[in-house]
Amino acid sequence: MTGYGRAVETLRGREFTVEIRSVNNRYLDCTVKLPRSVSFAEDDIKQAVKQAISRGKVDVSVSIRAEEGVDARITLNKPVLEQYLTLMRQVAQEYDGVADDISVTALTRMPDVFTVEKPEVDEEALKQDLMSVTAKAIAGYNAMRETEGQALDADLRSRGNTILNLVSVVEEGSGRTVEDYRSRLEAKLREVLANTSIDESRILTEAAIFADKVAVDEETVRLRSHLKQMEAMLTEGGAIGRKLDFLLQEMNRETNTIGSKCSDLQLSKVVVDIKAELEKIREQTQNIE
Repeated sequence: MTGYGRAVETLRGREFTVEIRSVNNRYLDCTVKLPRSVSFAEDDIKQAVKQAISRGKVDVSVSIRAEEGVDARITLNKPVLEQYLTLMRQVAQEYDGVADDISVTALTRMPDVFTVEKPEVDEEALKQDLMSVTAKAIAGYNAMRETEGQALDADLRSRGNTILNLVSVVEEGSGRTVEDYRSRLEAKLREVLANTSIDESRILTEAAIFADKVAVDEETVRLRSHLKQMEAMLTEGGAIGRKLDFLLQEMNRETNTIGSKCSDLQLSKVVVDIKAELEKIREQTQNIE
């Protein structure tokens, strides 16, 4: 959801600059900063952003610079100037000690000596030009996100494969754990009972109970299924950030269950590695729309 796009273009004597920045956010939060002259276009810009971006805190900044003489014409208000000049001379004549030091600088500082005439603005044409530049800024923003998305796609797929390999280690180790338990149980019974015959069925029963307690096949099957779903989402594309958030919660739940069932130290370390990879995926998912 992080991205940046910028477009600059001169249309009808005005230079438009539109910048779009976004950072991670759970929902779409769009803020638009506009010059007062085009404040009427705020809703249109927000709609354009909404169509292109579904998540993130998005800031849109717009600036407009008119070419010299395009937007305003300054004229001299001669009647007002002549009244000021007449009154200033009258003050100098009627009051002793007041110097007649009238200057151009003093006169031009008087209110309303200059008149600024602004032509009527065609708001529809102005909005069309602004939206045209906005569309280009959004296109640049999307191009940057697409490049970043390709890198994220490769990273997430790589981490998914790493987790699959770790799940295979857990599955293999879980079977060995049951066999090791049975061997230790039989050896302990032989040591305790010495020459007395051992009831093989009792060993099998105890081993079966233990195997049921530490069995993680259901969890690993679901975890593999979730990883396939993640790969399918990445292939499908589109706005998948929220779906991935939910899927990661499910994967973490299965991983925690596996961890609670693993009594073997080595397998516990593998589970920690799986959780570490899931956390890295979660961090990357924050950058996905």
